[in-house]
Amino acid sequence: MTPPLKLVRRGLHDTTEILAAELALAQPGTEMPAWNELEWRLATAAAVAHGISPLLCRFSTWQRPAWRRFLVEQRGHVAQRHERIATLLRQIDAEARAASLPLMALKGAALHALGLYAAGDRPMADIDLLVDDAHADATANLLASLGYEASFTQWKHRVFKPAGMAPVTGLGEHRDTPVNIELHTRIHERLPVATVDITAQVRTRDASPGINPYPSMGALMSHLLLHAAGNICGRSLRLIHLNDIALLATRMTPSDWEPLWSGGAPWWALPPLRLVARYYRDAVPGVVLARLERDCPLLLRAFAHRQTLTRLSCSNLWLDALPGLEWTRSPRDAVRYLKNRLRPTQESVKERADMVRTQAWLQGQDWVTLGHRRRLLTWLTRPVPRMDTLYVVRKALEHGTPLAG
Repeated sequence: MTPPLKLVRRGLHDTTEILAAELALAQPGTEMPAWNELEWRLATAAAVAHGISPLLCRFSTWQRPAWRRFLVEQRGHVAQRHERIATLLRQIDAEARAASLPLMALKGAALHALGLYAAGDRPMADIDLLVDDAHADATANLLASLGYEASFTQWKHRVFKPAGMAPVTGLGEHRDTPVNIELHTRIHERLPVATVDITAQVRTRDASPGINPYPSMGALMSHLLLHAAGNICGRSLRLIHLNDIALLATRMTPSDWEPLWSGGAPWWALPPLRLVARYYRDAVPGVVLARLERDCPLLLRAFAHRQTLTRLSCSNLWLDALPGLEWTRSPRDAVRYLKNRLRPTQESVKERADMVRTQAWLQGQDWVTLGHRRRLLTWLTRPVPRMDTLYVVRKALEHGTPLAG
């Protein structure tokens, strides 16, 4: 039985912000919170939702037995799954070399390759690969030879899943969860309707057959920041995204930041870096933030200064009716955004149908199958909880001994 949503909402906010401080400050000896049983369960939900359970296993000093057991279990699952992913990446690399296909492994795989994370530190939901348009179909055939089949296609990528494997349901990471592969031909985000494309900055020129690294740490940082910006815009940011950026930022020299401006003013980079600076002290150079302040539109700049992790993530229990409106940079874009919210495009309708078909947390949920007008009317009359948040909260409440009452 789910507790009253007002308790869940407050508990998610409090536990998320405390967990963020515990991880970001990484100061041994932090006093263990005096949480009740429900709050500890919500803390496990927040840790799972933000992808930080394995890191908390390393850095959190709280010695509550059930908490430690959960973190140790999660780290073990992530470590075993990492070995599967590493083996799969080696197979893809070998097959791509043999087929003369140049690829790039993105985000989490690249961070591991740089040594920023050890095996078991960071969950990876899937493998992201960047390929040139001319090689996309050949790469899809390569994946098919490794036992993968097309699952669905969205404007950002094509998703492939292991044939015959079913998703694993439960709380958090599991070693047997299928490793999906997302195939990208562009690195771009809609913020929220205008598309920002940084493919030219990110792609390795004269790439060799096989898996290639990013051309520079600045290129990787550009991708991490744009990805985080897209998640902020959609209210789906995770603490692990901020942790990625903070770890990479501490490795970068002043010249390493320059690729961020190689494609023009990166007006979209300030909000994620402001959040990193809020939770990770001294990770982001002040001169970088000052320069980005000049690039960022006034409304978005004001928005960036007052936001918290909870407000921009699934830790905020209520759905936002107009997520990302503050990212529009012209009246025309704002009108276009509002029109799309009132009458979704056919592309949006298809994406929603693909999500309902493929995502376990949306199965059997009446809200997601309602007509758009009914959902709009509901938004106008009462707060609507997020389905992804309720899913992980319910799994946390079911985990271990059930709560009384």
